[in-house]
Amino acid sequence: MLEYLCIRGLALIDDMELEFGPGMNALTGETGAGKSFILKAINFVLGDKLATDMVRPGRDKAQVEALFTRRNAEGGEEEVVLRRELSAASGRSHFFLNGSLTSQDTVRALRPGLLFHVSQHGQQKLLQPAYQAALIDAFLPDPALVPRKDALLRELKDVAEQRRALLERMEMLSEKRELLEMQQKEIEKVAPEEGEEERLEEARTRLRSTERLRSQYEQGLGLMLGSEAPGIGAQLGELERLLASLASEDASFAPSLEALRDFQEEARELTRRFRTTPSADCEYDPDELEARLYELAQLKRRLRRSIPEILKLQDEINANLSFLDACGLDLHRLEKQERELAKKLHVILEECNTLRRDAAARFCSALEAELAGLGFNERVHVEPEAAPVEVWPQVMDKVKVVCPACVEERYRLLWAPNPGMKPQPLDKIASGGELSRFLLAVVGVRSAGEDATLIFDEVDAGVGGITLNRVAERLDSLASRRQLLLITHWPQLAARAAQHFHVSKEVRAEETFTLCRPLDEAGRAEELKRMAGEE
Repeated sequence: MLEYLCIRGLALIDDMELEFGPGMNALTGETGAGKSFILKAINFVLGDKLATDMVRPGRDKAQVEALFTRRNAEGGEEEVVLRRELSAASGRSHFFLNGSLTSQDTVRALRPGLLFHVSQHGQQKLLQPAYQAALIDAFLPDPALVPRKDALLRELKDVAEQRRALLERMEMLSEKRELLEMQQKEIEKVAPEEGEEERLEEARTRLRSTERLRSQYEQGLGLMLGSEAPGIGAQLGELERLLASLASEDASFAPSLEALRDFQEEARELTRRFRTTPSADCEYDPDELEARLYELAQLKRRLRRSIPEILKLQDEINANLSFLDACGLDLHRLEKQERELAKKLHVILEECNTLRRDAAARFCSALEAELAGLGFNERVHVEPEAAPVEVWPQVMDKVKVVCPACVEERYRLLWAPNPGMKPQPLDKIASGGELSRFLLAVVGVRSAGEDATLIFDEVDAGVGGITLNRVAERLDSLASRRQLLLITHWPQLAARAAQHFHVSKEVRAEETFTLCRPLDEAGRAEELKRMAGEE
């Protein structure tokens, strides 16, 4: 039951607090007064979207708070306090449950047990066969049966998709198998290794550097020793003898002689060094190295890939060829799984179809009783029409049928409001007023054993006269065991409310406000007179 509702900063509502009671709570007022804003607020706090332009100008946020009471698992009562805030700046909203931040999904999961909204939009849903089928499914003895069937069908579709994808990949790779095996042989013949090309290039660089050094050493040694002509070492010996002779005659040549002898020592050291051939310090034979690099280059050219890409290709080829060799087992496993799931689905559909027939009969019988109490002919007739739908084809094993086709009976409602009429779909013959009463009857059938608050938003549209009194009596009966929030323009309905609220619009200092106030006996009498069009 919705006990308390607080709305702040929402559209034309500045600050509103409402306390609802058990039974029927009527909200009345002129068209456009703002009754819909109150419903928007209730739906908003329970998870519906709200545009940021619904935040009242001048407010930084809209806030709605609601206090519900409900029966708990032990049969006692518990309070559920919900609050939701919508920021005008960011457009983001936050949910709070019993004072703690919570998620939208959590609040939406609570909604079915707290509120059931019946509006003119519900009449359009009522015309949809899928909604009619859901109404019948709600009468199944096991509420989990349909979700189990749906989960099993989803699993079956997933397995079938895996099998289809497997077959598609098998077909594609089988066509490419010859190419894959040829590429595999080429790669295995060369057998490239990760990082091998880089190591070989580095070794070749070192070898070429060593060759240049050896050439330079030989050139230096040739200069020092000479070949056809005397080398630098021999010439330095001749120069030493000359300077020694001169120094014996002229002492000024002595320093030059001493310097020359020092340089001769350096020259002899150079000669020794030039005789030491530099080592390449390389584990590769130069010819073998070049041959290997050429082999790798040819492989890259043929496959039009770099060595890292070729190694990756090799892994892919091996994986694909291994897949082709082993996919038969996977295909057999999936086929077996599909057969088993199809059999399970067939069994659960047989059970579901049988139980649906009984549920459809009970639902239609209960609906006829409700409709008869809403001004329809006592012999109003509602019958279920089943349409067989193949949700999964028969499963074959070669030429043998392993599992017959999985057929689901899906229902829609046919009705004949008067005797002698052929039952027809609702969308063919139902008027707006008849749909309003039909929807009310559906709510009456569905409400047994539930305690969520019922909101009726002008479901009395198109109803009048004696029939309106029947609708009022039915709403009164519902209100005896459920809390109702009723938006109506009919005084015959509002007069039956235990609590009556008047919604009005007021302009103050160029600002418009929607107000809602509970009516006392005098105020209520005045409002009922206004609704009836009396002076």
